Amino acid sequence: MGAIAQVAELGSYLVAFNELEPRTRTQPAWIQSLRRDAFARFCDVGFPTTKDEDWRFTSTASISSESFSRPESGRVSLTLEAVQPFVISGAACRLVFVDGRFRAELSATKLLPTGVTAGSLADAIANSPAMLEAHLGRYLNIQRDAFCSLNTALFEDGAYVRVARGTVLEAPIHLLFVSTAADGFRGMAHPRNLLVAESDTRVNLVEEHVSLGNGVFFSNVVTELLAAENAVVSHHMIERQGRNAFHISTLRVQQDRNANVSSHSVLIGGALVRNNVHPVLAGEGGECLINGLFLGDDRQHMDNYMLVEHVSPHCNSRQFYNGILDGHAHGVFHGRIVVHQDAQKTNAKQTNRNLLLSDSAQIDTKPQLEIYADDVKCTHGATIGQIDEDALFYLRSRGLDEQAARGLLLFAFAGECLGRIKSDPIRKHIERIVYQSLPTGIRLITGDGLGLGSHWEGIG
Repeated sequence: MGAIAQVAELGSYLVAFNELEPRTRTQPAWIQSLRRDAFARFCDVGFPTTKDEDWRFTSTASISSESFSRPESGRVSLTLEAVQPFVISGAACRLVFVDGRFRAELSATKLLPTGVTAGSLADAIANSPAMLEAHLGRYLNIQRDAFCSLNTALFEDGAYVRVARGTVLEAPIHLLFVSTAADGFRGMAHPRNLLVAESDTRVNLVEEHVSLGNGVFFSNVVTELLAAENAVVSHHMIERQGRNAFHISTLRVQQDRNANVSSHSVLIGGALVRNNVHPVLAGEGGECLINGLFLGDDRQHMDNYMLVEHVSPHCNSRQFYNGILDGHAHGVFHGRIVVHQDAQKTNAKQTNRNLLLSDSAQIDTKPQLEIYADDVKCTHGATIGQIDEDALFYLRSRGLDEQAARGLLLFAFAGECLGRIKSDPIRKHIERIVYQSLPTGIRLITGDGLGLGSHWEGIG
């Protein structure tokens, strides 16, 4: 990148970094060093372009050409009524972040059991930074990804969740990120989440991103998740921001021996969305499921980048991603499985299925295997198609009109992914979100949308 162009492109981020720098001087030296190194890296490489293989199908020009600002703290006053539509029934905890900053008055943590810590990352840095040093920023590769570098340099707050050894929490922890995208103000937030599941734990987490308002907003989110020995962790990412939002998210998972991690992603909103999921199976006997659904229409661009690294032997990973695209939407699935030399007895599977509902919708799919071990079982595949006309004819012959029949088939296609979500409260929450995003004809079948589970089982 040329020096003049680089200064012009990075100007608003330099302003933001300089604004934050005095506020972070009281933070530990190791965090300050992380920030400085990350921003230097970002300034050195700038935003990725389509010349970068990992970004071959996605241009970031719509982000790099804009000038974004950090919203002032307290700029928008929200009430509990404003977040009520996003509440998950039966959750053990709700942490609410508005424009990237924790809002205690909108959150609820009273039902958390002993052994679970959940709150603001900024508060944890201020009050107990020694608890974070072993994990915060230790797994993320800021050299590889410019957006991760930018997040590390500019994060102010996010969620900190620690589940103590031997703790089992079935009810979900809900992390709700609200962007107040007002017209005329181009805001940005760089939330940073640290989720630590110690050995022999069990926990379900929901990371949900929503918008209030239809303005332009840039969310650049990074979540670091450590699953220690024998931990069972399910992470659910829901992105349903406004149609003028830019959303980049990265989930970096570090798995120890016999850890079992499930990552479920549902992408619905946004103008440009990039979802990065990067688990590293670093301990023998690990299990990993990456499961996702993306729904796009109009001119939405949705990019799913999966990088699964098998480092240790006797580990299993599975990837299942389904896409439904209409209008002029553009979807991307780039799935990489890397099997390192010592990762013998690896068993890995990767599947991407896509439905194109219009002639102008587009999907680029690139399943990829890199195998450096000789005793492995790895498969990958991708399909692109349209709604099955025979199935459509069958449903219409049973009395459904075309719109309802199409909706029911899409409902079943989406259900392949949602059926893999084991937590009932989370699955029902996501089912309703997906239901509201599918063609209205399906409501002729399901009525008010309640009791979706029984319909799903009947058509899945």
